[in-house]
Amino acid sequence: MSLIFDNFFLYMSNVKGRSHTTIDEYRFDLMIFSKFLLKSRKLIDEKDEIKDYFSLIDEDLLKSVTSIEILEYMNYLVKGRSCLSPTRARKLASLRSFYKYLTVHLKLMDVDPMNSIDGPKLGKRIPKFLTLEESKHLLETIKNTKQKYWERDYAITTIFLNCGLRLSELVGINFSDIGSDGSLRVIGKGNKERLIYLNEACIEAIESYKLVRGEAKDKNALFLSRLKTRISPKTIQHLMVKYFKLAGLGNRGFSTHKLRHTAATLMYQHGHVDIRVLRDVLGHENISLTQIYTHTSSEQIKKAIDLNPLSNL
Repeated sequence: MSLIFDNFFLYMSNVKGRSHTTIDEYRFDLMIFSKFLLKSRKLIDEKDEIKDYFSLIDEDLLKSVTSIEILEYMNYLVKGRSCLSPTRARKLASLRSFYKYLTVHLKLMDVDPMNSIDGPKLGKRIPKFLTLEESKHLLETIKNTKQKYWERDYAITTIFLNCGLRLSELVGINFSDIGSDGSLRVIGKGNKERLIYLNEACIEAIESYKLVRGEAKDKNALFLSRLKTRISPKTIQHLMVKYFKLAGLGNRGFSTHKLRHTAATLMYQHGHVDIRVLRDVLGHENISLTQIYTHTSSEQIKKAIDLNPLSNL
């Protein structure tokens, strides 16, 4: 029966265009559900730890799942795994996609048990981001370290903070993606392509890095590791953690994705970029995703109150 799961992952990848990261999340989420289902039905012992739970799930078992069991599973995620609302919402979305595949695509079932299930309520949260001064300080910190490869790390951070790329998008940049007019072809989620433009700071940082880049095994890759191969996402994540600490920002929960949040916030608040343009820059399908960056700063809130005509009475 693991073939049904494998075919689902292929379908979501090849037909729906989901990224490798999303497919890995589907795989993990459905493995957790399979483990829960087998143990709740007492088909395996509570203490059993099995490498491949998919192989123990048959078609009849999948078809017999009820909405009550789905609710019990959600309760298990809270009490058994201490999952917060965003995590539960993602796991529920994975399960919803899987059962839609079984009912609509494979037609194994007439009734989808997920139809009557509502997801957990998600409160709106302001994304973490660096202020303009903190962003400048981070860049100055990297420049002043003068450590080996600092030119590369400075260029990486400059592009993050100016263009708002995802980590996978930055890692995938090739020389052939950069046009003579400063345009940059970006391959985003679902292998979707978009065109953005590098500003003067990005171009200067890349040119400085090219002077010390040296020969490479992957000649087209823009950013290289110390082994002269394309730099990996994990390496960049490790580097940014190091620089956050050096800049005195290490205890704020910042990450490479927070640099994307920072770029979007700075473009909106300081550059007054239209929300629809910002959506295209970030590569969002739905403008509702972009609207999380339209939060107001404390300075804007204070200014609004100060502008109240009663403020001087």
